Amino acid sequence: MLLIIGTIRLPPDRLEDAKPVMERMISGSRGEDGCLEYSYARDVLDAGLIRVTEVWRDRASLDAHFRSRHIADWRSSWPTLGIGERNLVLYEAGEPMPT
Repeated sequence: MLLIIGTIRLPPDRLEDAKPVMERMISGSRGEDGCLEYSYARDVLDAGLIRVTEVWRDRASLDAHFRSRHIADWRSSWPTLGIGERNLVLYEAGEPMPT
């Protein structure tokens, strides 16, 4: 299982403009084979900071995701939306366990 955890930043005044593009990205990703979780969350204390959580079954699923049309559309929207700072890290994990 692979996890991508991190943040992206956009100008707070562009958040409403970004919402439809982000919704398409999330919906498209969640519909992909091998996507176990895909979510964005606004940071309560830092306007414009979006927390990213992705969980993928395996590398093949993640590689297919990187080739998808919705990720190309998402990335092409970054200049218009002012998205510049991205801090995402890929982790390899074992099977989930309850805490």
